[in-house]
Amino acid sequence: MSERDGRSKPSAQLANLAGMAAAAGQEARVAAAQRRLAPVRLTDEERRLCIDELSEQFAIGRLDEDELHRRVDLANEAVTHRDLQPAFAGLPAPSLYRPVENRRPGRWRWAAFAGAVWLALPFFLTGLAFLVFGREVAAAIFGVPAVVWVIFAYRWASRPKREGRGT
Repeated sequence: MSERDGRSKPSAQLANLAGMAAAAGQEARVAAAQRRLAPVRLTDEERRLCIDELSEQFAIGRLDEDELHRRVDLANEAVTHRDLQPAFAGLPAPSLYRPVENRRPGRWRWAAFAGAVWLALPFFLTGLAFLVFGREVAAAIFGVPAVVWVIFAYRWASRPKREGRGT
């Protein structure tokens, strides 16, 4: 066993422990949400989401058809969130108990997008002027990169933030 292998094993164990701790924290948040919502009545939309998730569990093979029908009947008969819990016994918790991830990009990205548009505007207007005066090649040289730049900046500003970045 090399010295490098000796060092990588504890770091792998540490990463495994960190992953288990994160999963335990996630499970604790789901359990807390289930306890908090247990006495609350189900809405039609929540019931529909749960039935959709049961259908997904059937599609991936965790449930057979009879079990799916039994659990869908339980979900349809449920009045409160507590009544819904037997329908998901032995299955992952429905998404309405999982925390909502923040998928909105930060405001600074939109500020950077506004700056990109501001920088591209003179080039676009110059290309437009060339187009008006019959210089199509010059218009393409100025206008097309400006439009591509704005599209690129918009896509960058509107995409969700990446969750895990490797260091």
